[in-house]
Amino acid sequence: MRPTTLLALLALVLLYLVSGALVFRAFEMPKEQQAQSSLGKTRENFLRAHPCVNLSALQAFIEEVANDLSMGADPRDLTNVSRTAWNLGSAFFFAGTIITTIGYGNMVLLTDEARIFCIFYALVGIPLFGMLLAGVGDKLGSSLRRGIGHVEAIFLKWKVQPALVRSLSAMLFLLVGCLLFVLAPMFAFRYIEGWSSLEALYFIIVTLTTVGFGDYVAGTKPEQFPAYQPMVWFWILMGLAYFASILTMIGNWLRVVSARTRAEMGDLTAHAASWTGTVTARMTQRAGPDARGPEPPLPEKPSSGPPPTPPAKPGAGPSSLEEKPPSSAPTSSVSAPLDYPGENFAFIDESSDTQSERGSVLPRSRRAGLKQPRKPARPRHSRHGPDKRELA
Repeated sequence: MRPTTLLALLALVLLYLVSGALVFRAFEMPKEQQAQSSLGKTRENFLRAHPCVNLSALQAFIEEVANDLSMGADPRDLTNVSRTAWNLGSAFFFAGTIITTIGYGNMVLLTDEARIFCIFYALVGIPLFGMLLAGVGDKLGSSLRRGIGHVEAIFLKWKVQPALVRSLSAMLFLLVGCLLFVLAPMFAFRYIEGWSSLEALYFIIVTLTTVGFGDYVAGTKPEQFPAYQPMVWFWILMGLAYFASILTMIGNWLRVVSARTRAEMGDLTAHAASWTGTVTARMTQRAGPDARGPEPPLPEKPSSGPPPTPPAKPGAGPSSLEEKPPSSAPTSSVSAPLDYPGENFAFIDESSDTQSERGSVLPRSRRAGLKQPRKPARPRHSRHGPDKRELA
């Protein structure tokens, strides 16, 4: 990530935090001031009703009660001293909140021995739970996708477009997960805990996002059966696995989209290179003879009589005095245009030189001073006999 992108992302996160802080402050500060005013009025009413009580003694009593309540004491049953919040079910739930990193905070450790043990317990348990969460999320996502695959097959039989089927399957995956891990537990918490729909939904989202404020915790009532909190922990496990599978699916989708985009860009580059090669080859084919300059004018043929013969060279035999007229039509294999987009440019230039050589009808004596064309890579065999280099 580039530094400018990182700074822009940091600025966006800070702006998001400041805006959230302002909104939470605007909503919560009046409620806190109202509670503080209510506590002050309650203390004044108590002192007015009991003038024998000292103000400092009452203040110390209130602070001690608040401290005991924060330690887990229950003010509703002060006579039952043997009552404890650390039964097997609640202790199991507390250990589960450690390794899931939720940490509600409604139950805290008071002894140094328990705090030391909690340090090592968290360091071992959090990675262990991460591996379990990945495995359960994989199996859960595979089961849900397998069931949704049958629905996709039905849509494909109905001749629905594949892109629409993929969108519908993703929406169905999200809908089934929300139904199993959000809506059904919301009604269960409303019935068991006595919460409203908003409170139950608030607890579900705060729990499954591992925020865990602790203002709402399931299973804190003493009249509930002991296995209730372990069942809530297993719901937390499945819900976190579902959200992990959603994140995995989104990551896989992004990787597929990125790979498909790179493949499409590669195909587009290949098509552009092929088109450029085709156009360049055809332009070179058409402009080849003109690039070598205009051809010399053709000799005028006499109206009648045999064609003129060039003067004989001294010492030449009678066979050298006769010159066969060159063929007026070039070979069809050379004069045919090249329509292959992948041909080599050297082959195209060689074909153009050969075509211009064979298309010229100048006598050999006049063509001797012209620039000879480039020789081909492989020797050509004459139709009238073998090559002199082969004889040598």
